[in-house]
Amino acid sequence: MTDFSEATAAVRRRMQRTARKDNPFERSVRSLLHAQGIRYRIHFPLPGLRRTSCDIAFPSLKIAVFLDGCFWHGCDQHCPVVKKNTDFWLGKIERNHARDLRATAHLTDIGWIALRYWEHEAAENIAEAIVFAVRQVRDAGASSGGVSRPLEDVQGPSGKFEAVDCNECTVETQLRE
Repeated sequence: MTDFSEATAAVRRRMQRTARKDNPFERSVRSLLHAQGIRYRIHFPLPGLRRTSCDIAFPSLKIAVFLDGCFWHGCDQHCPVVKKNTDFWLGKIERNHARDLRATAHLTDIGWIALRYWEHEAAENIAEAIVFAVRQVRDAGASSGGVSRPLEDVQGPSGKFEAVDCNECTVETQLRE
């Protein structure tokens, strides 16, 4: 595997400047939620998982929201082709993807709902889906004495919140094998 130290100084500086938290995509989704009166926690540590957090959380409702970047989490549609240190970057993206799967499985096992969205999806659609899920779980809890509804009941109308097709995107993508 290629060592990260082989990256050029310019690439290293650029990667250090990349926001890991509170990037414009996350802020836009949170702003839309806040405008609709939805309150939440950010960078919430996941119960039972060390050094892992979700981007937006509703702890009392047991809902965790992940806003995944296309590059870092390996979006099949928009993950750019890596030209240098390919082994390193593909390995890193695969490890990130595996961590995402573990976190989602763990949350499901402990009774949480994990909602995942890609950065190429419209922030308005994401916020609408989150608001829908929060209200469904909140309403179900109130009517059933605090018992949450299953995940399939809070996904929203069929197809409404599916990933958007980004026709105007010209980024070359690398398909997973």
